[in-house]
Amino acid sequence: MKKIFITTALFSSFFFFAQKSESYLQVGYASICCGTPSDKPVMDYIKNFQQKNKIKSLEIYKQSGLGREGEYNLYIGTDGLSKTQKTQFVSGLKAAVSRQNSARRKESDGMVNFSTDETVRKADLSKARNITLYKK
Repeated sequence: MKKIFITTALFSSFFFFAQKSESYLQVGYASICCGTPSDKPVMDYIKNFQQKNKIKSLEIYKQSGLGREGEYNLYIGTDGLSKTQKTQFVSGLKAAVSRQNSARRKESDGMVNFSTDETVRKADLSKARNITLYKK
């Protein structure tokens, strides 16, 4: 009986301390004719932000299958960030997306879409299809 209680308490603590974001930023990757742009600039920014601010990891989900040419969305959980960190993260992410869009070939490269006003709730993500945890 004692072992069952200890095992249950141990597993409960894992779920309690697991990162669970309730609000996410949405970054969309759209295609014009020749596939979607790379997510490397955005992921590099996220990695650098985490290292600079000593954040273990951000919860990121990928929703694929949004179009015929591989369009997809990334959802980045921000609940683990302080208000100041979130403001810095959003402004830096906006700048990274803007740089990537300005460097693209307008006639063939796809767009990266990001709006600072849009946040997606966990309840909305749970209803969406083709959502996977993003690991790279």
